[in-house]
Amino acid sequence: MEIDTGNTAWLLLSSALVLLMTPGLALFYGGLNRSKGVLNMMMMSFSSIGLISILWALYGFSLAFSGNGSEGVNKIIGNWGYAGTSTSWVSDMWGETGIPTYVFMAFQMMFAIITVALISGALSDRFKFAGWILFAFGWFTLVYVPVAHWVWGGGWIGANLKALDFAGGTAVHINAGAAALAVALILGKRIGWPRENMRPHNVPFVALGAGLLWFGWFGFNAGSELTVDSTTAVAFVNTQLATAAALLGWIVVEWIRDGKPTLVGASSGAVAGLVAITPACGFIAPLPAVLLGLIAGAVCALAVGLKYRFGYDDSLDVVGVHFVGGWIGSLFIGLFATTQVNGAITDVLGASEGLFYGGGATQLGRQFVGSLAVTVYSFVIAAVLALILKAVKLGRVSEEAEVGGIDIADHGETGYDLTPSGGSSGSGSAFAMAGLKPGGVDADGKADVSQKVAG
Repeated sequence: MEIDTGNTAWLLLSSALVLLMTPGLALFYGGLNRSKGVLNMMMMSFSSIGLISILWALYGFSLAFSGNGSEGVNKIIGNWGYAGTSTSWVSDMWGETGIPTYVFMAFQMMFAIITVALISGALSDRFKFAGWILFAFGWFTLVYVPVAHWVWGGGWIGANLKALDFAGGTAVHINAGAAALAVALILGKRIGWPRENMRPHNVPFVALGAGLLWFGWFGFNAGSELTVDSTTAVAFVNTQLATAAALLGWIVVEWIRDGKPTLVGASSGAVAGLVAITPACGFIAPLPAVLLGLIAGAVCALAVGLKYRFGYDDSLDVVGVHFVGGWIGSLFIGLFATTQVNGAITDVLGASEGLFYGGGATQLGRQFVGSLAVTVYSFVIAAVLALILKAVKLGRVSEEAEVGGIDIADHGETGYDLTPSGGSSGSGSAFAMAGLKPGGVDADGKADVSQKVAG
């Protein structure tokens, strides 16, 4: 089969867009965090790019996507057909798309990267960086890879159960959200939470990160069709409409509850809408997508408060946004999926239309079972990994490191230079560089002006 240059170009562009989402996530999470832990928060995302890229090429892609449609053990995990960096399959095409398998591997690599990075938002200020790296390695290997196979690689959720997930509601968001909850429970609360004020330290970072996520998400969702057709167009439009509606839904809840809409709320609402539309974007029509966005924005705005009621410290609301939003989007498929948007629902995927399109409750039940299975599996494995790290002293940082700032303790740097403008009288101070001598006279013998400068 010859390369389809249009499909291949679209998927390469989509891959780059999805990669951009992880630095966007770093800014979003970094801005939401306190200033003394902003670099550690961002490092968790950037380290995921480094670690998961290599693991995906070595064995992740192969175990997730080889053996597609085979019987027996391949309903649980793939095989080693694409493992390593062998060029034996460099000329292979992925299915009937005309896209080189290497390009599809790169596209799915970006999904794996951001899924791992999403978990970090629940763990800010208190998870040792070495522990994070080991957790990311273990969770990727034991959870993300098999779940990706179950959902997209010919495994039991997609092939047998017939639960649908267009671009990652279960495999990405529910998966990461369940793991985030488990590790947050094992690590425990941050010192001073919830008594102390732990507000976002840089709201413009939050908005910039949300904007980059929104931009990259078009590759995430529309790219998942793997070709450019009418379903791609619907997925693209639905992504925009649901996100816009969720932004409005969130700030309306804020306005009613708190009296004022906030930029953090608008940014978080947009992300909630992106999460919720992800599993459903290629299966539902635009008007249901607007309804989905409104519901997701409002419900997630309320769900972030659950951590105060139940006492778990989900630092940056991964559970309230990604876990809850992923569940809403997955269940919406069971209500509004229609062959009018995507004929493959019944013809190729063997699933059913949603409840409101004459399909009964069958697909809704499938979505529930698939989402529940991923929730339980990810939560249990993540909890076990966190307990092991805790036992070997690679879980939580010391109390001194947490109070002083994990950026200094684990990375030896800070996000901001907070040295007073007066500086010191050393050669590197602002006064010395300006030729001034604090407390005396300047180089020309004139009166000291340090107080004016410092003020």
